Formats: sequence, structure tokens, C-alpha cells
Amino acid sequence: MSFDPTRYLNPAIAAVPKSGIRKFFDVAATMPGAISLGVGEPDFVTPYHIRDAAINSLLDGETQYTSNWGLLSLREEIAYYMENRFGLNYDPKNEILVTVGASEGIDLSLRVICNPGDEILIPEPSYVSYAPGVVFAGGTPVPMPTYEENAFALTPEAVEAAITPRTKAIILPYPNNPTGAVVGKEQLQKLAEVFIRRDLIVISDEIYAELCYSPEGHTSIAALPGMRERTFVLNGFSKAFAMTGWRMGYICAPAAFCDVMCKIHQYTILCAPRQGQVAAEQALKRGREDGYADVARMRESYDQRRRLMVKSFREMGLSCFEPLGAFYVFPGIQKTGLSSEVFCERLLREHRVVCVPGTAFGASGEGYIRCSYATGINQLSEALERMSTFLKHL
Repeated sequence: MSFDPTRYLNPAIAAVPKSGIRKFFDVAATMPGAISLGVGEPDFVTPYHIRDAAINSLLDGETQYTSNWGLLSLREEIAYYMENRFGLNYDPKNEILVTVGASEGIDLSLRVICNPGDEILIPEPSYVSYAPGVVFAGGTPVPMPTYEENAFALTPEAVEAAITPRTKAIILPYPNNPTGAVVGKEQLQKLAEVFIRRDLIVISDEIYAELCYSPEGHTSIAALPGMRERTFVLNGFSKAFAMTGWRMGYICAPAAFCDVMCKIHQYTILCAPRQGQVAAEQALKRGREDGYADVARMRESYDQRRRLMVKSFREMGLSCFEPLGAFYVFPGIQKTGLSSEVFCERLLREHRVVCVPGTAFGASGEGYIRCSYATGINQLSEALERMSTFLKHL
């Protein structure tokens, strides 16, 4: 009898599909001249002063482990940043945990709260890691569709309708990937009332908090009355500071949650990379001094591209919700008669432009595609011209 390794796999984990984002990116990597609007990665290089801090740290021989929690000096800078930018107060000693990207934060926050059978509400379309993360933690993901006519925002009525006796928590993914939707303070207050009344834990993924284009800016739900004690705030340096490859993130949460998360972190990761921590600390220190000028410069560039893309898609005859956060546009392609998957496959094969099918972000993403504008303006313009040609031929 031949050995069959699949007999030994955890069936729930083995059944989780691979990321729908990477599928098209991997194909495009083999196609000369392809333009990718697929992966959500800034086209900016990490600012020099941040890289320089990491280089100097290496030259000085700082190659040892840090505390499991992360460098205290970095956690102090995070505490200052959270208070200065979002009005949130956290003790750097026991309420801030430095993680390997915000992605580890998703994993840790789910693992410390999930028991078998616990239901976690997930507004969709949303980031591809949420539902698998719930499954990996032993919970049950419950998708909650959001709709273009409601600006892809979560409503209190939708939350109430989705809650069952097994509901334990909700993931709050705003500013949203893939739609670019944001939820303003007034709407957050209405949601907070439901979360408190129904005793839900909130995992608030705020990785795009600095990339918000509305005059109101970003409001963290943890800053609202009664929410801090029941909220995990996830953030990091990948998007706002163009530090994707550094894999630096953090969780801010009450000490009782952080203590248990650190236990998992110390047994599985030990600590985030030291030079990444030094670089992250420099990013926040310089931000103190210059008003986060690097972030503002990148945000201004994204805003220019955002407006270009919305205008272009509407001129092509596609419906296009105006995103007010992150760096994605989520145009509707229903009028073409093609599914999201087929549309993206044909666009790639026939015109060498990579977009991601809306279905990669949940079933409610059917009829939409995600296009990232975190790429150079010249490439962006060329990609839009190719897409216009594709639509005319259809």
C-alpha cells in the first residue's frame, strides 16, 4: 500500500482555498509587458531614513533577540502615535504587542478568542485572510454581504440580522480592502451601540488608517465610549510607510488579551525581526518631528491616482463607487455579461493587465474587480488604456 500524505491532513485546513489574489499575479510574472494592478503593495521604496536606521543597527552589531513584546522604545513610539493620531491611550508595557505584520495580528486575535463553534462575523467583500484565519483558529466564519448602494459600508441592521447565540466577535475591516470603503464616526457610533448591547468582541483592522481621503479622516472604533475594552486594534507599517517586506505590525488591546496573545507569539514567533523594529521606530520618530511628511506625500500621490481611476472607469461606462480609503478601486463589470473570473482571465490573456476578481474577496464580490492604484502613474495610465480597448472590443 502506497503512502498517502493527504490522509494525515487536517481536513478543515486542507479545504481552505489558496489566495485568489496570487493566482493572477503568478501568471502575470511569466508574461513580458504585463502591468499588475493586482497585489496591494506601494510602489514607493521605504524612505531612506528608515532604511538607514536598520543598516546602522546591523553595522552596530544589533543582531540579538528582542523582548517577546518587541522593543520597549518602539512600543513607546506606537503608544505616542496612537494617542497623537487617533486619540487612543495604551500602556506600552502590556497593551501593545509588536507582530510580524498586521497579518500575525489577525491570527493572534482570532486564536485567543475562538472556541470550536464560535461564529465570527466578517463583512464582505473583504481581505482574503479573514475567513481562513477564523477556520485556522477553530471558529466558524459568517460572511455578511455589503452593497454598492450602501457605499459598501456595514450597517447596524445587517449586524443584528447576522447575530446568533454562537456569535462571539466581528471583524471590522475599514478602510476596506478591496472596496476602499470607509465608515465615518456617526455610523461607527451606531455600530458600537449594537456591539456593546450584543456583547461582541471587535477585531478592527486599521492597516489603511493613514490612507483615508475624506475630510473627516479615520476614526478608530476603539476611541468611542465603551469600545476600548472590547476591541483589538490591528495596524502596521506596510501600507502607510511603504514597508511591506519588513513585515512589521502591532496589536493594541487590553492587557488581559495581550498577555495571552504574547504567549502564543513567544512560542511560535519569539519576536519580530530586530532590524524591522528599529526601522519602524525610526518611521514613527521622524513622524513626530515632521508631521508624518512621508505618509502625507504618498497619500497625496495615491489620491491623484484614485481620482484618475474613478474618472476613467466611469468614462468606460462601468459603475464605479468612489473609494475614500486604502488604494483600491472596485468597479462593477456586470454590464459586460462576464463573470469576475472570466473578465480578469481575458483581460490578462488578451491585454496583459492584472486585476483581481471580486470573488477572491467573498461571494458578494461577484460582478466586480479589484484594481490597485499603488503603481506608477505612467503604468496606471497605460493599463487604463488597455482596459478601455478591451471593453470596446467586448
